[in-house]
Amino acid sequence: MIAEEKFVKLKAILREMGSVIIAYSGGVDSTFLVKAAKDTLGEKALAVIATSPTYPQKEFKEAKDYAREIGIRYVVIETEEIRDPSFSSNTRERCYYCKKRLFSKIKEIAMKEGIQFILDGTNMDDERDFRPGRKASQELNVRSPLLEAGLSKEEIRKLSRDLKLPTWDKPPQACLSSRFPYGEEITEEKLKRIEEGEEFIHSLGFRQVRLRHYGKLARIEVDKEDIQRFFKDSVREKIVDKLLNLGYTYVTLDLEGYCTGSLNK
Repeated sequence: MIAEEKFVKLKAILREMGSVIIAYSGGVDSTFLVKAAKDTLGEKALAVIATSPTYPQKEFKEAKDYAREIGIRYVVIETEEIRDPSFSSNTRERCYYCKKRLFSKIKEIAMKEGIQFILDGTNMDDERDFRPGRKASQELNVRSPLLEAGLSKEEIRKLSRDLKLPTWDKPPQACLSSRFPYGEEITEEKLKRIEEGEEFIHSLGFRQVRLRHYGKLARIEVDKEDIQRFFKDSVREKIVDKLLNLGYTYVTLDLEGYCTGSLNK
């Protein structure tokens, strides 16, 4: 089945649901889903944008901007998962506790709005990664229509480009808690340090950045094609100075380059 046929299937799934509430992050998948839901269901589609210290403020602002551009109704909630010791202790089940809190809050809104179906942006490719948050989704009966329609990330990007969505080529995103190795406590202070460090590196022209946090050591990942540029025009010195000022003692560059889920190795 080609991407366009899967898109038709997706809209049929949404139409059958009648009314939906969507966990919206502003990423490639959820933006595409929000657009499809708005075009299919109109005012019977509602987006929920979460704000939290684990969520970069730049991403939060972009999600609101995209929602306004698409024209979908949206509400903002604070998830406050950082206050939950089950989350902040950072076990391998961290994402489960985060998603449980998120979808529980969304479920409350859905009940008030009289909306039956809660949706997320899980796609076919996500099934190949370690995602304990999927357990929380299943426990709270969250539907994944992109997955149900058989859409892959590549197909979602293609269809997003056809729809002229600004996210069609947006780099993969993940919450800031994914920068910590399991077992390292997640605190608001550390999250702010990581966010500020990544924003600085982005400001130097790097499109994809991960600042992996290991206590006093920062391990930086950028796209493979950007590794050589890292050492040009005093870029290295600027990044080292910034991260030392943020409180790191050691700064390293991962020569393998950016790799999604690298802390799950």
